[in-house]
Amino acid sequence: MKTTKVLFVCLGNICRSCTAEEIMRQLVCQAGLEEHFFLDSAGLINYHEGEPADARMRAHASRRGYHITHLSRPVKYGDFFDFDLIVGMDDSNIAKLKSLAPGIDEEAKVVRMTDYCRTKVVDHVPDPYYGGDSGFENVIDILEDACAGLLDTLSKEDR
Repeated sequence: MKTTKVLFVCLGNICRSCTAEEIMRQLVCQAGLEEHFFLDSAGLINYHEGEPADARMRAHASRRGYHITHLSRPVKYGDFFDFDLIVGMDDSNIAKLKSLAPGIDEEAKVVRMTDYCRTKVVDHVPDPYYGGDSGFENVIDILEDACAGLLDTLSKEDR
């Protein structure tokens, strides 16, 4: 099995993408596949660069056993070459990532997180930043489902 490099992307890299990274990391570790995946996350804006994840998201994630330690960073030009898959959280993220892609091959790496959902019927991962507790819980629910589906898909592709 080759090493698959996955970059999760949202707007600011302080709620959705860093949580997806941590959920995926735990799933990969539970499956004993750590040496086969390189995971990271980034944002489409640099407003929060160097900052930890939103405190509310960290608190909700922690209650479920996820410890988000990632510091926000913006998407870089080189990410399109360094990663095998670039996973956006919503249509706006997808459109921006595709517009930033330097070529057709790099644009083809851009996928939607919710395309990997197995039980949730949603077309995007909503940004919980301006909402309440239920929004953060909903995002974690969606990401747990989608990350499990993503891991399953990537594991099958590599067989």
